[in-house]
Parts: sequence; structure tokens; C-alpha cells
Amino acid sequence: MTMYDEFRLNDGSTLPHIGLGTVNIQGGKGVNQVINAIDLGYSLIDTSTNYNNEGMVGEAIRRSSIPREQIYVSAKLPGAAHEYDKAINLIQESLYRTGLDYFDKYLIHWPNPKQGKFVEAWKALVDAQKYGLIKTIGVSNFMPEHLDEIIEATGVTPATNQIEIQPYFNNKDLIAENDKRGILSEAWSPLGREINDVLTNDTIKTIADKYDRTPAQVIINWVNQNHVFPIVKSSDDVHQQENYNYLDFELEQEDLDKIDALDQGESGRVEGQNPREYEEFV
Repeated sequence: MTMYDEFRLNDGSTLPHIGLGTVNIQGGKGVNQVINAIDLGYSLIDTSTNYNNEGMVGEAIRRSSIPREQIYVSAKLPGAAHEYDKAINLIQESLYRTGLDYFDKYLIHWPNPKQGKFVEAWKALVDAQKYGLIKTIGVSNFMPEHLDEIIEATGVTPATNQIEIQPYFNNKDLIAENDKRGILSEAWSPLGREINDVLTNDTIKTIADKYDRTPAQVIINWVNQNHVFPIVKSSDDVHQQENYNYLDFELEQEDLDKIDALDQGESGRVEGQNPREYEEFV
């Protein structure tokens, strides 16, 4: 398999080799943690209205010594704003909160299929892109039927689909469906979100010892070699640096296969959130 030092999207833009997740990173302490990550080389910062930290992200970007145009900010639309007008207003409100003029990437956080308004929300993102509020538009946690519905309704294919991918739930089928449509898969919480034990799994640890790397570096490398963009949350500066520096080795196929074999299907989801059933309204 190939290692990717950047990922090219179907709209012609590119993503770096890793993004910083910011769930549960907030306040002044969070500002310093994000600035540290940017200084280490992280150029994509992933946030969401539901993380309650958009202001922190914006402040970190303003205080950073790195120019705004070199930082890629990705945000998400919450389920409470799937109606067209609410979505347009929320995107603008999120920009005011961050103090930014535009988002580099913006996603629908969850499809909320029972609510059934994700097509309306997608139409809002398509227009927000035309208005210059967003550069790249995508989705998160969308299943193939959700993807086909928004593509058929608008003629616009999402650039990315951010989905759960980690060793106990490798989501290979959905990655393949995204690939089939020319959509890049993004991995949220590839290290298990501190809910499962992937970082202490014996198989992962044995592979890490083989390459003299950390279990986290092995998992992030595995994600990359599956042509998936990894988004990894860490507030610790040492872990941030270790996670960022994962490109200097390549997992052999037998080790990729061993990690794939850890998959537990639906029972392996970190929080049991199946996008065909889960509804996010906050």
C-alpha cells in the first residue's frame, strides 16, 4: 500500500497528512494546546458547533504565528440546524464565533435520517460554498443511501465523509463506498476516543515494538495506508508530536492484515452510534 503525505479531494483541493481533533479541548488551556499543535506542524484543525469550542479555535488561530491562509479549519453543522434557513444562519453564526471570514471545510455532522432533512441541509452547504462562506463541503457519518440521495438532489458530490474508523471498527465497506463515489474518507477517533483499549491491545503493541514506534503511530499509519485521512485528538504536547511524526515508516501487509483482523463489526463502535439510527439534535 501507499503512504500519503497529503490527500487530494474531488474539488481539486488537498488535505495534509493529519488533522487535529478538538473535542473536549476548550478555554484558555485549549488555546495553548491548539497553538502548540499548529507550531508542531498541524495545519488542519477540526471543530464542530457541538464541541462548544469554536471561539477557542478562532482565538488560537489569531494568536498563532502561522498565517491564516496556511491553516485549514474544518467545522460541522449540528442536527438542530438541518432546515435550510437555519443551516445558512448557523454557518454564519459559527464564522462570527470563530472570528473567521470563511471555513476551509464544512460538514453535516450526522444525517439524522429519522428527521429526514439532510438533503435540505446539503443544499444549504452547496449555496454557502457559492456565497464564499465555505471552500470545501462534505459530510460526516453518512451511509451510502444518504450520499446517493444528496448527490441525486443537487448534482454535487461531497468532497469528504468523516466516519468512525478504528481497529475494532474498521468500516471497510463504507470506505469502499466512499471511494466508489470519489469521496475521501476521514477517520474520527482512530485511537478509540479513550473508550476502548486499542492503544493497549496486544496485537497493536507487538506491531509497535516491531517498528520501534508507539501504538498510536501504528494505528495512524494503518489509517493512512488505507487512503483515509486521520483526525487525531490530543491535548498533550508529547503525544501531539508523536502522532504528527508517523510518516517515517511503513507497515508491511501482514501487519495491516493483523490490524484489520481486530475488527468487531457493529459491536466495535466506540459509542454504538449507527448513522442509520442515531439522531443528533443538539
